[in-house]
Amino acid sequence: MTSLTATAPVAPVTTVPPAARKARRRGAALGLLAWLTGIVFVLPVAWMLLTSFHSEADAATNPPSLAAPLTLDGYREFFGVNGGADPWPPLLNSLGASLFSTIFVLVLALPAAYALSIRPVRKWTDVMFFFLSTKMLPVVAGLLPVYLFAKNTGFLDNIWLLVILYTSMNLPIAVWMMQSFLSDIPVSIIEAAQMDGAKLPTVLLRVVAPIAGPGIAATSLICFIFSWNELLFANVLTGVVAQTAPAFLTSFVTSQGLFLAQVCAASIVISLPVLAAGFAAQDKLVQGLSLGAVK
Repeated sequence: MTSLTATAPVAPVTTVPPAARKARRRGAALGLLAWLTGIVFVLPVAWMLLTSFHSEADAATNPPSLAAPLTLDGYREFFGVNGGADPWPPLLNSLGASLFSTIFVLVLALPAAYALSIRPVRKWTDVMFFFLSTKMLPVVAGLLPVYLFAKNTGFLDNIWLLVILYTSMNLPIAVWMMQSFLSDIPVSIIEAAQMDGAKLPTVLLRVVAPIAGPGIAATSLICFIFSWNELLFANVLTGVVAQTAPAFLTSFVTSQGLFLAQVCAASIVISLPVLAAGFAAQDKLVQGLSLGAVK
């Protein structure tokens, strides 16, 4: 009597094509390169954060000590706990100048981008190049004329002078970015709104702005960062009343004594608003930049 034994089917051996293996290796290499690049960019910030919690004596050691005891003395010095200067007026000046200049940039850039994309003017490429050419002038080249103008008009140490300067400095970049965003909006939507009787302000506020929201958010964030980080004009044109946070930061660098931990602590505090704004709007920033880059 013969017995039949059932044998499980053998799965066929699949071989990965050489092209797929090569693509996997390329992806792994790019991923490793991305991690290394991220570490290179984050390492100085992490080192600055660690140094801000060290005492001045430990921060000035060479080579620096990683196991040094941590302290909040640098942050106490920045916030004036030990009788130093009050940092809140410069921080509020930077916040006001950055916010107002960003609002003015958006108010001016949105109609300009609309005219250059959805309703393009003649030779609009020349107009765009003119906007870009204004950024080719070195900032220091215009410093003396601006200083003389501010001195003769009584605008020295005035926060509104910085608002005007930051608006004019960021406007070309904003127009360039928003023109790219608005060019992706279907013209048929705008024509339908106009057929329903919508005027230009209504079209801009209720049709164009909601569709281009991610692009507007990305433009706003970049303009805010540029305004917040500006140092040259703020250091020359302001004194005590309109001093901004970056200009206040330079006061910690002295020719006498140790200041490394204080400068690191001040840099961390001054960078927090920009980091918080970028973290809060990171999805809109990525979406907006992708919207302007992918056609």
